[in-house]
Formats: sequence, C-alpha cells, structure tokens
Amino acid sequence: MPIIKSAKKRVRVATKAAIRNSKTKRALKSALKLFTRKSDASTHSSAQSALDKAVKKGVVHKNKAARMKKQMVTAAKAAAKPKATAAKTATKKAAPKKTAAAKKPAAKKKAE
Repeated sequence: MPIIKSAKKRVRVATKAAIRNSKTKRALKSALKLFTRKSDASTHSSAQSALDKAVKKGVVHKNKAARMKKQMVTAAKAAAKPKATAAKTATKKAAPKKTAAAKKPAAKKKAE
C-alpha cells in the first residue's frame, strides 16, 4: 500500500487506465471475431475502426495494426472470390521457356 500522496494517485490513475484499456481490447477482440465469422464490408469497416481506436489509445502498436488490416483485406478478398478461380489457377500450365539459341547475337562495334 503506497504511503506517499503521488504514489496513491499513480495507483488510481493506473487502475483507470487498466479499465479503459481492457474495454478497448475487448471491443477490438469482438470486432475481429465478428469479422472472422462474417467477412463482409460492414464487419470489415467496424474491425478497422476498432483497430484505429486501439492504436489511438495506445493499446496496439501502429505497425501491428497495419499488419492486421492487411491480413483482414486479404481475407476479405479471398472470401469474396468464388471457389472456381482456385480451380482455374490449378489447371494452368507454365508457358514454355525460350532457349538461348532463339536469341540474336549482339552486334559488335568496330574499333577505330
């Protein structure tokens, strides 16, 4: 138990911040879970908004939030594409490579 007045205040401030941070974290987690269950535009925007708020309040680092946003975008794009496009890419064959004999030799410069 702190005795000094400033230490007592720091305890009060720290508990307020812990409560505020836990609320922000809980809102972020619920928004991300909702997005993973249902990947559409509205849940995507709410999840991004929750991430931005968490960054603004200092709960999440800005680089981590940027990484998570990128992962959400790729997940949303993957969910939006139909399964038929995956079958098309699997059936494509690689184009034959050109041989070295097909290339024309470079012209030599005359030395004066």
